[in-house]
Amino acid sequence: MYYGWNVAVVAFLSTGISVGMTGYAFGAFVEPLEEEFGWTRAQVNWGVALSFVSGVVAPVVGRLMDRVGARPVMVASLLIMSVGFFLRASVDSLWEFYLFSSIVYIGMPGAAVMPAGRLVGLWFPKTRGRMMGIVTSGNNFGGLTIVPLAAGIIALSGWRWGFASLGFISVALAVLVFLVIRERPPEVVEPGESPGKPREIPGVSGRVALHSYSFYLIAAGITAGSLTYSVMLSQMIPHLESQGFSSGAAAAALTLTAFFGLTSKIFFGLLSEKITARLAFVLSLAIQAAGVFLFIAGGGSQWAWGAVVVFGLGFGGMGALIPLTIAEAFGLKSFGTIMGFVSVAGILPQLVGPLFAGYIFDQRGSYSIPFAIVVGAFIFGAFALLAARRTPMSSLSSTT
Repeated sequence: MYYGWNVAVVAFLSTGISVGMTGYAFGAFVEPLEEEFGWTRAQVNWGVALSFVSGVVAPVVGRLMDRVGARPVMVASLLIMSVGFFLRASVDSLWEFYLFSSIVYIGMPGAAVMPAGRLVGLWFPKTRGRMMGIVTSGNNFGGLTIVPLAAGIIALSGWRWGFASLGFISVALAVLVFLVIRERPPEVVEPGESPGKPREIPGVSGRVALHSYSFYLIAAGITAGSLTYSVMLSQMIPHLESQGFSSGAAAAALTLTAFFGLTSKIFFGLLSEKITARLAFVLSLAIQAAGVFLFIAGGGSQWAWGAVVVFGLGFGGMGALIPLTIAEAFGLKSFGTIMGFVSVAGILPQLVGPLFAGYIFDQRGSYSIPFAIVVGAFIFGAFALLAARRTPMSSLSSTT
């Protein structure tokens, strides 16, 4: 069996479960923390707003990955996340919650999409789009599994055991990554790929990318889309509960979102091979905007379930399309470095998004205003991506 499939399975698990633990599952802890400590929604949301720390460390993590490979970076990152989760389980004050949340997000970049983008590009160059869709569908697998797991543990044993359980899962993933993940040796060829001279990893340097006009347009599009994670996923459960959903029904809605996101990743991965990842990304943002509009338009359960389906079908593609768009435009030679710089642009929405959403909810009891801003950001991001231009393939063979 082609060893790349082993790598793909573990990358699927690491990416998906990491995203599930840090993104999807956060909403399950919001009300328990409010009830335990009397914190406001805005105060609790600082715990997810601190995900901006991921953007701060991403360039360093990406450059390190380009130099030493994906495996050591993934192992170290998962262990750092586990420490953060174990410490979260022991919090007794707000500042501790913020500090320990920051540790979780320090580990996030090296555990999820960044190494998956590199590994899929190296092991599956001929089928990169569809394989990226399959591997990053792990993000939604994480939502399907981690949300009900976390909600169940919280219901049975409390939120402290919920956080501790995520720490144990992170340790298990680190062991699995250490045992399985490998860089692709030059002599190994993908099924259907013709053996030839030793491969050179194509792509431009980070310096060249930063001098490209397209880099900033692509970064703008990805940054706008990142509000999906910082606002929509983290606040979906609280939003639905404010609309009269029980905690179980709200968790089920987020799980359903993850299910539709899983299927759409595979679709968008295949689509990227036909119309380019950049244009597929534009379509993803347009569908997401329609889904968020449905969340705003109606408060009834029928509207909400329709919004879940539409939004899920759109947002799922992003996990695959972010690394695909970067690899398509700039190659794999400095993929980690370039993706790290793109992540820096996401610091502002990661920091401001959940805080603003929580503040508006505390003031108005509604998420309509922050959700409307998200719709506008998605539209802006779609136009930014349309304005970008794909780097000529001849440039990607450069070793500059």
